[in-house]
Amino acid sequence: MRVGTKLGSAALGVALLFAVSACGGSADGAPGADATPVDAAPHVQPDPAAVKLLPADLQKGGTITMAADLNYPPTSFLAEDNTTPVGYNIDIAHLLGEKLGVTVDIKNVSFDSVIPGLAAGRYDFTATNMSPTADRLKVLDMITYWADGSSLVVSKDNPLGLSLADLSTCGHRIAVMSGTTQQEIYLPAISKSCESNGKAGVDAVVLPNVQAALTQLASKRIDGVFYDTPSLAWAAKQQPQFQLLSPQYKKSEADCHQGDTALRRLCSKAIVALGVKKDSPLTPALHAAMQSLMADSSYQATLDRWNLGSGAIPASQVLR
Repeated sequence: MRVGTKLGSAALGVALLFAVSACGGSADGAPGADATPVDAAPHVQPDPAAVKLLPADLQKGGTITMAADLNYPPTSFLAEDNTTPVGYNIDIAHLLGEKLGVTVDIKNVSFDSVIPGLAAGRYDFTATNMSPTADRLKVLDMITYWADGSSLVVSKDNPLGLSLADLSTCGHRIAVMSGTTQQEIYLPAISKSCESNGKAGVDAVVLPNVQAALTQLASKRIDGVFYDTPSLAWAAKQQPQFQLLSPQYKKSEADCHQGDTALRRLCSKAIVALGVKKDSPLTPALHAAMQSLMADSSYQATLDRWNLGSGAIPASQVLR
């Protein structure tokens, strides 16, 4: 469905937001600094137990490198100066460094170069919303750290009472993007559940991109947008007319086709992980630092800072 050329002021605001921030995919330009949360990132003190797990040459300080593709707001991108890395993953990387008493140097690396760079020892770890898979675990240790899933964004205050946790979307007009798993797998599963419970199926509105979907939501032509959580969280953070709903969509293990039962279970929960070179001496220390962050308020505060609070998980685990 094509969006008309005449937009209301709210819809125009959405179009301008996405033209600037390139939200939801590879960015064509850096978002403005005013798009970065104004609240200060949390800071933490070193955790002695985690520090003791570092290699000896780092236990009194030093620098480790984190590779990330800085083209994905709100998790990893560049501020208006086109130099300063910002985003949820950047905050988490620096917090891990603080827990370990080391400095983290962020390297801007294309996503397809991250794993080869880790395997070759050019970088120490990555925080790039990477899903654990059997193939990746052949060359990486992976440390789970949050759930990067699919969510529903609606008009502010959710006037229709929609949720992905029940059948309240039945019969409503919900936008999905063409070719996404939300269009091809998740929304059909929700609609099937509606029909099996004697309700009308979801009225899927397939659109070419999230900008078009949010423009239609702003003008009330649809009731919600079902898409990747970080992208929708970014939109809701910048545009107060939208509200990101919690919880995220709960996938079934049948939606996940790769790996053993444990990996399919993680996939069904949309869990993503840090990546570290296989058998790296940094793995235990990074895992302990992540557990330490989750045990205090800094982890949740960092997710909330980027409007990603629904992605919090209770504990981290090491996958090998």
